[in-house]
Amino acid sequence: MTTRHRPPGVFRRTAGAVAAGALALAGVIALPAAPAQADTTTKGDVIANLWEWNWNSVASECTNILGPAGYGAVQVAPPSESLKQSNYYWWDVYQPYSYTLNSRFGTATQFASMISACHTAGVKVYTDAVINHTAAQTGTGYDGTTITNKYDTPDWDPSDYHTSADCPTSDLTIQDYSNLTQVQNCELLGLPDLKTGADNVRSGLAAFLNKQIALGVDGFRVDSAKHIPATDMAAIVAKLNTTTSGAAPYVFDEVYPGSTPQPSDYYGSGDVLDFTYASKLKSAFQGNVSDLSSIESSGILPAANSVSFVTNHDTERNGLHMSYKDGDTYKLANLFELAYKWSTPTVYASWEWTQSDQAPPNSSGFVTDTDCSSGSWYCLDRDTGVVGMVAWHNAVDSAAVSNWQTMSSSVIGFGRSGAGFFALNNGTSSATYTFTTGMADGTYKNVVDGGATTVTVSGGSASITIPAKSAVAFYNSSYTCTVGCGDAGGSSGDTVSATFNEYAPTTSGTNVYVVGSISALGSWDTSKAIQLSSSGYPIWSGEVSVPVNTSFTYKYIKKDSSGNVTWESNANRSATTTTSAVSLNNSWNVANADATDVTFNEYATTTWGTNVYVVGSIASLGSWNTSDAIPLSSASYPTWSKLVIVPKSTAFTYKYIKKDSSGNVTWESGTNRSYTTGTSSGYTTSDTWN
Repeated sequence: MTTRHRPPGVFRRTAGAVAAGALALAGVIALPAAPAQADTTTKGDVIANLWEWNWNSVASECTNILGPAGYGAVQVAPPSESLKQSNYYWWDVYQPYSYTLNSRFGTATQFASMISACHTAGVKVYTDAVINHTAAQTGTGYDGTTITNKYDTPDWDPSDYHTSADCPTSDLTIQDYSNLTQVQNCELLGLPDLKTGADNVRSGLAAFLNKQIALGVDGFRVDSAKHIPATDMAAIVAKLNTTTSGAAPYVFDEVYPGSTPQPSDYYGSGDVLDFTYASKLKSAFQGNVSDLSSIESSGILPAANSVSFVTNHDTERNGLHMSYKDGDTYKLANLFELAYKWSTPTVYASWEWTQSDQAPPNSSGFVTDTDCSSGSWYCLDRDTGVVGMVAWHNAVDSAAVSNWQTMSSSVIGFGRSGAGFFALNNGTSSATYTFTTGMADGTYKNVVDGGATTVTVSGGSASITIPAKSAVAFYNSSYTCTVGCGDAGGSSGDTVSATFNEYAPTTSGTNVYVVGSISALGSWDTSKAIQLSSSGYPIWSGEVSVPVNTSFTYKYIKKDSSGNVTWESNANRSATTTTSAVSLNNSWNVANADATDVTFNEYATTTWGTNVYVVGSIASLGSWNTSDAIPLSSASYPTWSKLVIVPKSTAFTYKYIKKDSSGNVTWESGTNRSYTTGTSSGYTTSDTWN
């Protein structure tokens, strides 16, 4: 929320009750967290701002788009109960009625499920925190809370607000935005201003945020932060618990431009949203993009203290910044934001509107599921070019900007120190130029069009034709792009496919990932581990593009629905690629050095819909649990076969079973079969169904 637009959000309740409720929910009193700031040297930091999407839709987007595409986090709307009025304005959610988590976006249960789904997809969750004020309008909220006095809510008493003793204006509202006392002690647009200098108010607000942290929330975008004194903001953040991952919550403040206070005042409590950055992009893309060569010295905030954006829900409506209504120019500005090395970038995705106060698509105020194909929603986060550039952004990582070239007022290009190259054309017709790329010679796929076109680099240079209002981007990296980008990563000869197959029984809600020493495998960062498919359960599989002629180490991990990570206990695995595809077959907790393989061959006729499995006495064969039995391939029917990783020098017993389409199990008759492995690299059985 800003200081120059609509009524925003609100909260309340006695601090002691809030604190007690949050701590009871968490079950423990967690240690306070130190202020966190984004690490702009790492990949996987892109924030998808799915503004006012409902919780079920956010969960689905995390699972199907954001996680696979490499987004690091999702920013969602305020989760508290808010004002509900018949006109259903979008800004109703910035007028909280209570700190319950039943809102116009879904129930508290759906909110918690959304967090779990996003964590499972490797995506952090940041919520919009409205902690400066409570609702200006009385009435009934989305959870049934009724308020008749705006200074008396389920969470706060009249003494918890600033009064005439603190605010010098006659009606308690801000009348002079250059007056710091008015900005921070008076009411923004009539919204009751919480007395954040009081410790009980600070504790109550922190308890509300800690309640979300206990459910898995990873951080907060603080609405109207400039209206909270910086010392108060820092004091509130100091009361926040660590997240469920053990990290400090990531906090970034909304400090709308003005003479006072300054963004730098808030660096002690987190990062700050950079409105100037978005303004500079609008000026350049509606004028000369060549001006972007000096963007770092144009007055934007320091990279280490800021979050960048092209637009947000306020500024797309008040005209300060660009919006989807600017068409391809707007999209192109987002591609530049992802390409240029600066602060943590955000991608804004919301609904289309004809009136500035218009609510998102809803049913009686409750936001309906996002339908990106309906024309009502503008889902920029899943645009082919944007998804390709998220992959590009992650792949070039912290490589410095290099080889900047201004070809015209509409065409620029720059590299990232040999890790990638990006060129854009803001003109109305295609343009062809020869660029110095800094890239190794080879043929690369353009991630902006999903790999439909290629660029050939020779002697470090390339002749590139850039379509009107578009861009061309390619990179030399092992990063795997899996959604919306086709075979768009890397050069034609610098990566090779590695298929990871891991036998790993799991419980419901737990998934298996591979993580390793190279960037394609997350550089040992479990939040960037590659999720494997369970389609062949209990064997989890996934294909990753990795560098050719490269040695790397890796391991498998399990993540449950809460994001808890379990590492397999064996030593790190190792592999070396050549120029040919490689398949890596492994078994949970069986180290490579201690492993061999047995190819089980079973002659067994079956009826349609029935398949054959092998199960046995050791963990690698399911420990006699038929639900963890290994499915055999029918490719050579009636012989069913499968290579299975088992320990060396080990005696075990096993049997074959059949499962029909309903899951009914039939065991072969006779005694258990037996086998003993030695120290060789592989073995084979030849059996017939008894």
